[in-house]
Amino acid sequence: MNDCIFCKIVSGEISSYKIYEDDKVMAFLDVLPIHPGHTIVIPKKHVPDVEDLSDEDISAMAVSIKKIGRSIMDGLDVKGYSILLDNKDAANQHVPHVHFHVVPRKEGDGLERWPQGGYGDGEAEEIVNKILAKMQ
Repeated sequence: MNDCIFCKIVSGEISSYKIYEDDKVMAFLDVLPIHPGHTIVIPKKHVPDVEDLSDEDISAMAVSIKKIGRSIMDGLDVKGYSILLDNKDAANQHVPHVHFHVVPRKEGDGLERWPQGGYGDGEAEEIVNKILAKMQ
């Protein structure tokens, strides 16, 4: 896509601090990192969201995330990392090109868990049934 910032990075039109690249995947440092080493992992072809990724492409992304995560822990001497994905506008996806964030983490780094709740009587079963009814 002509106006996609990530496609421009893949084509070399916009420079980046590249971490990883193969025939299907590219990874580079986020320009607005949560922590130093925060990496964006994208498919090289333009795909707006996870549901549009082929099984082959999402598998390639998962393998690359595993390599990148290990390298982040070893290279930056951190004990873990978070893998984040905002999928679609309602989930706060700002760039309409599927991308995972790999964020280095240290204990006490200030990043907290999402708010958690619970289910009322019978609610979990109802939710499961709605999801399973649409499972393909």
